[in-house]
Amino acid sequence: MPELKKVPKRFQPKGFEILYEDRDLIIGNKSPGYLSVAAKWNRETTVHAALNQYVRKGNACSRNCVYVVHRLDQDTSGVLVFAKSEAAQTFLKDNWRSAQKIYYAVVHGHPKEKSGTVTSYLQEDEEYMMHSNQAGEGKLAKTAYTIVKEEGKYSLLKIDLLTGRKNQIRIHLAELGHPVVGDAKYGKKGAERLALHAQSITLTHPFSKKRLTVEAPLPEYFERLMRTKDIR
Repeated sequence: MPELKKVPKRFQPKGFEILYEDRDLIIGNKSPGYLSVAAKWNRETTVHAALNQYVRKGNACSRNCVYVVHRLDQDTSGVLVFAKSEAAQTFLKDNWRSAQKIYYAVVHGHPKEKSGTVTSYLQEDEEYMMHSNQAGEGKLAKTAYTIVKEEGKYSLLKIDLLTGRKNQIRIHLAELGHPVVGDAKYGKKGAERLALHAQSITLTHPFSKKRLTVEAPLPEYFERLMRTKDIR
């Protein structure tokens, strides 16, 4: 299925640069600081709401809308997928385990092992904090990582998200002793932003059934931290 023409910048939804769009999908690069979907404290200023307005093209009577497929943490940037129909949403969710999700993170320090997989169970408490355990309480979470670059006090990790639990990458890297730079929730305060970016996703298209890969370039913030310009 042919991709639609690139959306001019002035028409891009706030906080979301559209990278790919067709009759079934809208996939874009979410900016840090934006909610993917509504939360108790914010139901209007979200990427989901902005995309609903985008597909309605200013028509207040339009019933066009987009459908949530997955989410990114508010402070995480990168590739985020929405469906344009319930049928497309259902297909993507039913086949979500076959999607490959690659992230990059800048972390404090230098992990001892150059690559590895962190496995634990994650459970949320009453304060919305996620906790990791080996006792089988909660949902199984697996995070594979590879060190791409080490420079100064930081390391750049490429992460293959093998499961998709809330705050999973942040918790697992903190558990390794190398929290994500800027993660005030599970690590250390004091950085400009959370250095976690969803760089690419490969999924099965709901209509063509072909594999589709969409990539979002690493943020300029990563370049300032670790000179990542030539890294994919």
